[in-house]
Amino acid sequence: MDGRHEAGHDAYYWIAGPRCDAKQRVIEGTMLFPGRLSELPPAAFAKLATLLDPHKPGMPVISLAVGDPNGAVPPFVTEALEKHAKDFGQYPPINGTADWRQAAAGWLMSRFGLAPASIDPEKNVLPLNGTREGLFLALFTVMPETKAGKRPAVLLPNPFYQCYAAAALASGGEPVFVPAMAETGFLPDFASLPRETLERTAAVYICSPSNPEGACASEQYWRTLFALADQYDFTVFADECYADIYLETPPVSALPVRGAPYDRLLTFHSLSKRSGLPGLRSGIVAGEAKLMERFRQFRNYAGPQVPLPIIAASAAAWRDEAHVEANRAGYQEKFRLAQRMLGNRAGFRLPEGGFFLWLDVGNGEETALRLWREVGVRTLPGAYMGREVIAGNSRSNPGFSYLRVALVNDLSTITAALERMTEILGRS
Repeated sequence: MDGRHEAGHDAYYWIAGPRCDAKQRVIEGTMLFPGRLSELPPAAFAKLATLLDPHKPGMPVISLAVGDPNGAVPPFVTEALEKHAKDFGQYPPINGTADWRQAAAGWLMSRFGLAPASIDPEKNVLPLNGTREGLFLALFTVMPETKAGKRPAVLLPNPFYQCYAAAALASGGEPVFVPAMAETGFLPDFASLPRETLERTAAVYICSPSNPEGACASEQYWRTLFALADQYDFTVFADECYADIYLETPPVSALPVRGAPYDRLLTFHSLSKRSGLPGLRSGIVAGEAKLMERFRQFRNYAGPQVPLPIIAASAAAWRDEAHVEANRAGYQEKFRLAQRMLGNRAGFRLPEGGFFLWLDVGNGEETALRLWREVGVRTLPGAYMGREVIAGNSRSNPGFSYLRVALVNDLSTITAALERMTEILGRS
C-alpha cells in the first residue's frame, strides 16, 4: 500500500503501491517481475493450482473454474477460414479489411440501436487480437507521466479481471481497487472516491455484464460515470465482452448512453463470448475517433494484427445473429438448471448477464478445496480475483466469501457437477 487509507474511505477502495503486502506479490518465494510489475497480483489460476493440486480429487474431475466457452464452431466460420487460407501468406493491415470494418460498424449500430452512420468504419472501429490485447494496450495511449502532480490513478472494480491491473502497472499508473459488493449492486461506486483520487485518475475500467458477478450497468450508472469522466478528464474503458449473453434483458451499452462522438470512451467486444469462439482471438474496440487514431498508431509499433483469414471469419460472425441466439439460449438453459438444483443454497442469485455463478459460500477458498477433495469439482475462489481492502485481513477482500462457477461446459457435464455440488453446499 502507499502507507495510508484516505480518510473515511477505508472500506471502499484500496490503492496499490510499492509497499503492498509482499505475500501477494510472491509465488513460492520468488519475485516474478522487477520494478513496478512486482506489484502484480499472483495469477488466479496459479493460486488455484497451489490450493488444489497437492490434493487428490474425490471423484473424476469436472472443471467449472475457467471461463472457456466450448461449443460447436459455426460452419460459416470454417468456410471463411478455408476460403481465405491463402491470405496467411500476407501481412495483415492493422485496421483489418474494409469488409471487416463495415461488418463491425454495422453490428454496433444494429445491436445497440445507434443512429445510422454514427459509427464511421474508417474512424471508430479497430479489430483486436482478442479483447484482452486491446484492454491491455489501449491504456498506454492515455497514460500521462503525472496527473494533478502525482502518479496517475487507474480505477478498477474489485474483484477484477487481472489484465486491468497488469495494464495499469505496466503503463506507469497506480491501480485503485474499488469494491463491487452486494451493497453497491456488484458494481464499483466510483463516485464515492475522494476528490484527490478522482483528480489524478487517468482511466477507469468497468466490465458490464461484470466478471465474475454478472451485474449490468444501468443507463444511470453509465451517465454518472461519464459525468465523472468529463469533470475529472479521464477515459472510460468499457469491457462489454459479455454483452450478448444475458438472461432476459439486453444490457445497456456505454455507446448509446454516451452518444456520438463518444468522447472519452473506448468499448470492447469479443467473439470469444458472443460467438463461443475463444480460439479465434478476435474482438472489436470502438469509440472516440481521436482516441482510436492514437490507438491505431500505437498498434503499428506493437504489431498485434489479426490474420486476414480470421478477419474474414470474424466479419461473417459479426453479421450472423442465429448462432448468437442459439449460444445465448444454451446459457439461459444452464442458468435455469442451476436455479432449480441449487435453490436457496449459497445465496444463489441469477446473474443479469455473463456465464458465471457468483455464490456466497462464506469462505470461497475453503469451499473450493472441499469441492475438489470430496467430489472432484474444480471452481475458483472469489478472493483470487480480488484484493484485500485492508492489507493482511483476508476477509476484507470483496471476493472472500464467494465462489465463481463457470457454466461453460455442455449441459450434461454441468448437471453432473451441480449434483455433486449440492451435496457439499447442502451441508455447509
